[in-house]
Amino acid sequence: MRLNEKSSKKGGKIYDHIPLYIMLAPFFIFFFLFTALPVVSSIVLSFFRYDMVSSPSFVQLSNYMRLFLDDDVFPAAVKNTLVFAVITGPTGFCLSFLLAWFVNEFKRVSRSLLSFLFFVPTLVGNSYFIWLIAFSGDSYGYVNSLLLSTGLITDPVLWLKDPRFIMPIIIVVQLWLSMGVSFLANIAGLQNVSTQMYEAGSIDGIRNRWQELWYITLPSMKHMLLFGAVIQIQSSFSVGYLSMALAGFPSVEHSADTVVTHLIDVGTIRYEMGYASVVSVFLFALMAISRIAVGKLFGSDD
Repeated sequence: MRLNEKSSKKGGKIYDHIPLYIMLAPFFIFFFLFTALPVVSSIVLSFFRYDMVSSPSFVQLSNYMRLFLDDDVFPAAVKNTLVFAVITGPTGFCLSFLLAWFVNEFKRVSRSLLSFLFFVPTLVGNSYFIWLIAFSGDSYGYVNSLLLSTGLITDPVLWLKDPRFIMPIIIVVQLWLSMGVSFLANIAGLQNVSTQMYEAGSIDGIRNRWQELWYITLPSMKHMLLFGAVIQIQSSFSVGYLSMALAGFPSVEHSADTVVTHLIDVGTIRYEMGYASVVSVFLFALMAISRIAVGKLFGSDD
């Protein structure tokens, strides 16, 4: 009788949650078709040689050995990707939080307007086009025109063709583009911190805004900070089309090539889908390791 009662209770709970399962079903279907299935397919395909014309042929670990031993572009791409991630990830995360913290002090109308203005670059496609004009290599580029008019340079500088300048410029543009979602997430997190906690903190001895930030604000929005950090990881490791648009492809001396641009080259230009899968698996592992590290940093086991 007890077993029957337990099974009937479980069956009743499942039956009661059927509306929730129905509402979640579209998400799970799309997640399986467009996220989980492609990841598994890439892992499986990485052990094959496939050019989308002939049948796949099993090559064991040959693609992985080629990636780490025979690919001359891959080390430069990994180095550039890590530089982007190390600089734009933490910097963009900190800047987006500080900007959100500052904007949150404004009144509602001003805060909404500023939030929209800071989020616009994320909404507008090809919004980096203005940077192409600014760093144009002729005298009509904004930067060259300014420097020529002030006498700091005598000839126009080819900003996007000089390896010394390409990486810093792309880092600045990437920071400008990547802060939108993290900024909104931080604004939402700041808005959800209860004012009663600040009142209780003042009673307990908190005397300035920095103490409020450290002891109340940051712990209260830990999960939102984790979300912002994950978004920054995704954007910093996914630099590809931005680099190609600003520096061309391939860039001068591979100074701006990334793992994503290398993946685009192998997969969409050379159609070496098996080898492209190896590159994508490497990038996925790199992002997963970074996500785990960030989770540990924020003390989250979710």
